[in-house]
Amino acid sequence: MKAVVYTKYGTPDVLELIEIDQPIPQDDEVLIKVYAVSLNDWDCGLLQGDFINRLLNGLFKPRIKILGSDIAGRGETVGKNVKRF
Repeated sequence: MKAVVYTKYGTPDVLELIEIDQPIPQDDEVLIKVYAVSLNDWDCGLLQGDFINRLLNGLFKPRIKILGSDIAGRGETVGKNVKRF
């Protein structure tokens, strides 16, 4: 699957489209096939690496490398402890 990732803080120029392995959901997670994602000011702060976001997401490089938390999609796979969604 493809994902837009960033491995260092900066402007949108640091974003890269790469091929990544499809994640396997943990016991209490749901894997969602994403059809659309929106970026907001929180994502912009993560990308730029302002002080607070560096404390939360990695001081020198980002720990979470994929932006976007507001998504639209369809459930693909569920973990064994998921009872409802």
